[in-house]
Amino acid sequence: MTSGIRLILLGKQGAGKGTQAVRIAQHYSVAHLSTGDLFRAAARGGAPAGLEAIAYMDRGELVPDDLVLRVVREQMLDGGLMDSGFVLDGFPRTLVQASALEEELAISGRPLDIAIDLEVPTEIVLDRIAGRRVCDDCGTTYHLTMPPKVNGVCDVCGGTVSQRDDDTEVAVMRRLELYETATMPILDFYREIDRLDEIDGLGTGDEVFARIVSAIDARLKTED
Repeated sequence: MTSGIRLILLGKQGAGKGTQAVRIAQHYSVAHLSTGDLFRAAARGGAPAGLEAIAYMDRGELVPDDLVLRVVREQMLDGGLMDSGFVLDGFPRTLVQASALEEELAISGRPLDIAIDLEVPTEIVLDRIAGRRVCDDCGTTYHLTMPPKVNGVCDVCGGTVSQRDDDTEVAVMRRLELYETATMPILDFYREIDRLDEIDGLGTGDEVFARIVSAIDARLKTED
């Protein structure tokens, strides 16, 4: 089975989840659901839930469980993702969220296929995030070491390239602290139900992607 996969991508902020999630979703022809992108889109549209979520994110705080679950349930249930498959990026981030997802999957009659943890040292993700710059319009990502051709102007769409409020060093350090306390227990949760694979997140994007695909295919083969 190469379609309809149900996958969670875990790891510290800056581990490369967003980039790999897009590639995984394309490779297996499933939807990519990023809660961060959903919140930012909702905020741009003036939705109260989106604006509230962004306020937490900009302070480097975790968005409350009830707020996260409200948005994710709408997307997964109303969008049909429980049947067609998905790659979740940025969710779940707490045990409450992980337990709620398991309940929804149990109701649907099909369990999670795999939870992948991208392992990258803290000092490396800190450099990646603090140096990250993003196009305000199309979301193309740059870094201080790999800037756009024209300073502050996106190569893709000509939009403004800037540092997100939640990418400052202070906000990043807070998020990493919260990851250790709130998100790390999720690894044990998925390890206990035999759904966790830990993947080395260092190397080129292609190298990391090849490791991920190998792990996913091994799981799918076992299930078949």
